[in-house]
Order: sequence, then structure tokens, then C-alpha cells
Amino acid sequence: MIPYISRGSLAVENPMKRVFGRTGFEVTTLGLGGQASIQWTPSDVDPVAIILKAHKLGVNYYDTSNVYGPSQMNYGKAFRKLDMVPGLPGYRERARRNIFLTSKTHLRYAKGGDNVEGVRSGTNGPDGSKTLDDVRRSLSQMFGDGKGNYPKGAYLDMVLIHSLSTWQELDAVYEGLDHPDPNAERIGALAALRDVRDGTNLTGLNPKEERLIRHIGFSGHYDAALMMAMIQRDKYELLDGMLVAINANDKLNFNMQNNVIPVAAAKNMGVIAMKVFADGAMYTKPATWSNKPEHVVRTVGSASLPSTPLVQYSLTTPGIHTAIIGIGHISDEHRDCQLTQNLASAQVEPDSLSASDREKIEKMANVVKNGETNYFQMNHKPLSAPREVALQQQIEGSTRKAVLTWQTAYAGASPLDRYEIWRDGEKVGQMPFRPQTTMEPFVYEDVVEDNAAHSYIMKSVDKHGESASSEAVTMQAV
Repeated sequence: MIPYISRGSLAVENPMKRVFGRTGFEVTTLGLGGQASIQWTPSDVDPVAIILKAHKLGVNYYDTSNVYGPSQMNYGKAFRKLDMVPGLPGYRERARRNIFLTSKTHLRYAKGGDNVEGVRSGTNGPDGSKTLDDVRRSLSQMFGDGKGNYPKGAYLDMVLIHSLSTWQELDAVYEGLDHPDPNAERIGALAALRDVRDGTNLTGLNPKEERLIRHIGFSGHYDAALMMAMIQRDKYELLDGMLVAINANDKLNFNMQNNVIPVAAAKNMGVIAMKVFADGAMYTKPATWSNKPEHVVRTVGSASLPSTPLVQYSLTTPGIHTAIIGIGHISDEHRDCQLTQNLASAQVEPDSLSASDREKIEKMANVVKNGETNYFQMNHKPLSAPREVALQQQIEGSTRKAVLTWQTAYAGASPLDRYEIWRDGEKVGQMPFRPQTTMEPFVYEDVVEDNAAHSYIMKSVDKHGESASSEAVTMQAV
């Protein structure tokens, strides 16, 4: 039987927390999403009341974005009521420190980069803005006058480079990071965000040497391989957080839980789950991007698919620290209040569901819309072979060996278990799987006792014993 809390459960008095990766901050297992009624507000809903209720209930992780319409302004109204605006009478600095506030930028370049192929949604904002303009807009809308000004002492706990979707965008955000040059024609988002994190002006884009953010991260819905590469390229360990789509239909797609989430966990990043209900597609909303108040789901679960197992599925995915969920409706009646119900559901330890529990939840979710709820996620990919397999022959004195290198395989529905090395049709060695956290390839050395030619293949093997083989590489005779 799947353990979950009933819909009539009482409000949680002391919400559970988890250490948010290497940030060290203890985040509540439920975070408040910045969309739903905070962005697309129905006429009879007060979005500020949702934020205030979340704070009163003890939720301490808050999500918003520069592309979420009025969301940041609604947070600004709430923060004034909570006395969390620096410079205003009664400012409660400790209360501000006790929450973790994350916003996002969709802009890949901090300088230049107009009309770069493959960099979608524009490198410019609608007003010609760039990455750091988004940071300042966030501060102005939540702590300032909403017109570009913000008070001294205002900051964001984290800024995410949002919805990374193409390989060209990956190149764009890293441009100029290794050798920041104020005279460069193009400067990517990461170099500029590092400046406003550290209070430096290496890019020339932070002339006041302001420290406006505490942490940098990124988000992705679509391509697990791209997100893995985003982390692997981060040789300076700038990325402290990752927001990732993860729900009970994840394995029907190119899944996140067996691919990018383990990489983020291996680097001790704070990992936030999103799309727990597939943006409402698990329930009443069509499986398309939301864009109006009518898309906001305002009920709590359904008879055939309670919301609690879905929340617990995401939060028991190894590596996840918190789950952001947008709220469409709050109520004084616990059974009708999405916020109190989701908070109760989120009171779950990381390992409290067994593998069989998780499989039962997957089966419940897989029938919704024939399993096609995750419109935002790349289609299913099976287990892949080790990638970019190469062989170099080395002879040192009387010792001859084949030095094999490869890049990580991608997992299917089952986690990877090991890599196997096969020579001339026989297995000669294996290595346990571990997440690849850098661009450096894996290496295996095979000593041979003769001077003949040999053929090698690499196999990836998952926990269910399924395997995928690479193309053969040849060791020439000597």
C-alpha cells in the first residue's frame, strides 16, 4: 500500500527541511512556485494572500521569474506586508535571511549576442535588456519601486538561467567565462552572474561592484543530456542549484532521475523538483504550456489520482531537496486548500518510499492522458552505449596495453549499474557506474600479453541487466 496523508489532514506545525546541497541552507520540502495563481491570477483570487499564507505555514523556499508576468510584483507586495524590504521602517533582516528567494532569467547573454542561431526566446528582452538587467528588475520589482530602482541591501538568494533547451544556448551562457573581457563583443550569462555574486567587475558589466545574488543555478524541462553537459562544463563550480522537471511520468520520457539528477547530486548541488503535477496536466489542464487563468488548477488531486503520492514521488527521488508547486487556490478548510494539503504531503523522508511504492505511483500516473502528460520533456530514449569510445595503444618496455576512454552512457528507465570491457568477444573487465561530473572521459587500461590485433567494445549495463554496446575499436598489431 502506498503511504500517503489523507486529504483531511491537519496543518503542519513544523515543516520538514533538508540541507540544500552545498549552500548549507535548510529548505522546506515544499517550496512555493511562482506561477499558477501568483502569475495567472483568477479574478476571485488574491495572489498576495497565497504568499502570506505560505510564509505563515513555515514554507521558506520561494520561486519566481522575470518571465512570470506579475509574479515578482506580487512577491513585492507580500514582502512589504512581511517587513522584508531593506530600508523601509520595521525591516526584519533576520526574517529575510530565513527565506531562500530564487528568481530566473531567460536571457543567455549579458552583452551582445543578438540573433544568434539556436538561442531561442531572444538574447534580448522586450526592452533590449540582458542578463544583469533581469537581476536588477527582480530586485526592483520585489524590493524597490518596480521601475528599476532597489534599496541597498536587497539581494536574491539565487538566480537560475532558466529553461536551457538547445546546445547553442549552452555555448552562449558559458561564453567569456574563462577569459572575461569588458571589450568582448559577447559575454555569456554565467560570467556576468559571477560578477554580481562576488562583487567583482571582470566583465565591465558591474561597475559599482555590487553583490546582488548569493548563488547561481540553472533549470531545464526538456533534454537531460544537455543539462548534464551544463553541469559537466562547470569547472569553476559556479552552479549551486538546479531546478528540474521530475514527476511520476518521468520514465516515459528521456528521464531526469537516472541521468542529470545523479550528476547534480554528485556535485552536491541543491536540486529543486518542478512539474510535480506536469503543470496541471495530471489533472484538469491540457498537456500544453499554461498561459491564462483558466489553465490554473484549483482542486486538490482527484479520486483516481490523489495529489499526495505525486508529491511524495518527486520528493523521494534521490537527490531532490525541495519541490516547488504552484498554488491555484487556498482555503481555511484544510480539505480544500492546495497549500496546506501539498505541505502535508511534502512531510516525507528521502527514502520513505520503497521501489515498489514508486512503481505503484508510476502505474497510477501512467494512465493519465495515456502517459502523455510531460509535453515539456524530450521523448523516451532507451539505454545508450558508452559514448565517444576511443582506444590508444601504449607500449612501455615489455608491457603493452590498450587505453580505452569514453563519455557517459545515458540511462533508460533503469539506473546504470556498470560498464563492461570486451576484447575479441570476451569480457575482460568492468567498472562500476558513477555519474560523470566533468568533461574528462572515463579511462580503463587493459594489459595484453601478445603482439596481435584486438577488437574492443564497451557495454553499458543497467540495474535490470539490460545492456547496450558501442561500435568496435581496434588495437593494431605490433
